[in-house]
Amino acid sequence: MNNSPTFVIVGAGLAGAKAAQTLREEGFDGRVILLGEEPERPYERPPLSKGLLLGTTPRSDVYVHDAGWYDAHNVELRTATRVTAIDRTARHVVLDGGEQIGYDKLLLTTGSTPRRLDVPGGDLDNVLYLRALAQSDRIAEALTDKSQLVVIGAGWIGLEIAAAARKHGATVTVVDVAELPLQRVLGDEVARVFADLHRSHGVTFRFGAGVRELHGSGRVSSVLLTDGTELPADTVVVGVGIQPDTQLAEAAGLKVDNGIVTDAQLLTSDPHIYAAGDVANAYHPLLHRHIRVEHWANALNGGPAAARAMLGRQVEYARLPYFFSDQYDLGMEYSGWAAPDGYDQVVFRGDPSVADGKAPEFMAFWVSEGRVLAGMNANVWDVTDHIQALVRAGHAGTAVDLAKLADPQVPLGDLLG
Repeated sequence: MNNSPTFVIVGAGLAGAKAAQTLREEGFDGRVILLGEEPERPYERPPLSKGLLLGTTPRSDVYVHDAGWYDAHNVELRTATRVTAIDRTARHVVLDGGEQIGYDKLLLTTGSTPRRLDVPGGDLDNVLYLRALAQSDRIAEALTDKSQLVVIGAGWIGLEIAAAARKHGATVTVVDVAELPLQRVLGDEVARVFADLHRSHGVTFRFGAGVRELHGSGRVSSVLLTDGTELPADTVVVGVGIQPDTQLAEAAGLKVDNGIVTDAQLLTSDPHIYAAGDVANAYHPLLHRHIRVEHWANALNGGPAAARAMLGRQVEYARLPYFFSDQYDLGMEYSGWAAPDGYDQVVFRGDPSVADGKAPEFMAFWVSEGRVLAGMNANVWDVTDHIQALVRAGHAGTAVDLAKLADPQVPLGDLLG
């Protein structure tokens, strides 16, 4: 009789795969079962809107592990497998078809799903979304020098797709109800940089307008905006945000509020169930609040943290939110947490102006009462550790000299003394 414990991971993305890897690295010798709905083995999502669309990343490079890794490490990977229910009393999950798999500990890394565009014509052919590998493949096929692309939503995904499309020569129009791209994430000051960057590469923006309906006979041919403008389109990509995939958790009675609510150890309201990645609304001990982070680094680091917590290790998941983006010749990294209404000014180090279509080199700091809440480095490298130190100090209550913060001649490492 095998009395070794069974750890089940629902969600075979980056967070789930890294959790399985960490369990083995930490010496866990029980069963590890990794269940994913997609037919693919776990892969990373950033290339879907970056290298795969640009043609600079080979498809084989997107996978978290080699195909043979799971068998070699005795991880029972089951793809194309949907979990339909969690029985918390009996401690098992139910698969589509009725099979039951018992667990001693359960980790939910179910991620998120794209918000749908609920307008007439939204189901026309070539109205596309980007979340899965197969969807990236289809978008890549549509990006040609003769295509007319309308991107609905000026967030990170929308802008990265727009940049890739322009690289392929497509005509691109980006539509958003806001007045600037990324306005809800970055605020006006830095959002203007991205607006200027994309305009310098030939992208047309339609701000302050929503989508009334999509027209076409079987396949989309145009987009009618709420202001009456009709935009020709042979492909529409919708990027209006994502929502955490909490259906399983809600049905099981776990606490859910903008994601599955966890403590700083990524433990849910059930003592045997953990959550990590996009789906987790985790308590952050430095920020003193629950936050849900939808970016790659959170999956990369959150999965291993949850795995260690499942093994009984002392875990406090306190990593700062971090993300990166590549658009044209601008590469950037962002660290911290600064809602657009939560800071009083942005301090620039360097000139953020886009000149002659060339991306600028600068840093930007979101500041409240002299405290750095978040920082971005754009085309300036090897400064993330210094920026994160400033952000941690800022959230802990330490202010810095803003004149020195703006002065490129003052090393970032000197600002905290």
